[in-house]
Amino acid sequence: MLALDLFVNGLIFGLFYALMAVGLAMIFGVLKVVNFAHGEFYMVGAYTYVLCAMKLGVSPWLALPMAAIAGAALGALVERLLMRPLYAGYGSWSIMKDEYAVVVTFGLSLLLVNLVDKVVGPYPYRGPPLVETSRFALGPVMMNGQKLIAAGLSVALLVGLALFIKRSLWGRQIQAVAQNRLGASHRCRPATRTTALIFAISGLLAALSGALLAPLINPSPDVGAFPAVKSYVIVVLGGMGSIWGAMIAALLLGVLEAFFAVYVSYDYRDAFGLLILILVLIFRPQGLIGEKGREV
Repeated sequence: MLALDLFVNGLIFGLFYALMAVGLAMIFGVLKVVNFAHGEFYMVGAYTYVLCAMKLGVSPWLALPMAAIAGAALGALVERLLMRPLYAGYGSWSIMKDEYAVVVTFGLSLLLVNLVDKVVGPYPYRGPPLVETSRFALGPVMMNGQKLIAAGLSVALLVGLALFIKRSLWGRQIQAVAQNRLGASHRCRPATRTTALIFAISGLLAALSGALLAPLINPSPDVGAFPAVKSYVIVVLGGMGSIWGAMIAALLLGVLEAFFAVYVSYDYRDAFGLLILILVLIFRPQGLIGEKGREV
């Protein structure tokens, strides 16, 4: 029974990890840059949910889409004002200076953390739960009501994203730009709209992850730092830029961490992911689903 309980709870945390990591994988898959402000999308979602529910008296179920809108708006704004000028002047994306994006997003991360610290304050807040039920039995497994609702919403979001990418016109454009951004750049306008959409989706997913976990954690200005580290680990484990790899790696990491915490050490639970990352980089640097490649 303990093993089943650990497996289910590990999958739930893996779903939360996946919401964060998939957006980061999409950005890297298309632009080949790492967004160092990704954790702050998570933080903005958590704070939007908490402040709308507590300060404005909005229903938590209404505060949730408000957090998603805030994350998507922030992602689109970052792409338009900070990222687009980095590649808009290049006739070919193959010569884009990707390292500039790292500096810009790292600076944005510091700006957002300090801005929230000054405007909202350094003290943590706790968001209201979506459901009042604290714990209940689901067969042999004891479940937390908030976790179960959040996990269900996470599954719906990830399935919806998979269908969107696989079936929709915008999804096919995302795949095309990810596979050959140099070729897609010849149709500059569609490629630019695609990158804006990717940043908006990335911000939306990360913000929703923060909002769903806000009742379980105490959001503070630096709350996004640790989830961001998890996301970087998952993106590498799954294969740099692979959306499906990020989903699988997130679920796998959640389950492995749950078992490691009980059977080895809870204190070193979070370090376990970094250990797995080191082993993967040594024995399979392309990740679980990534493919070996080289530039000539």
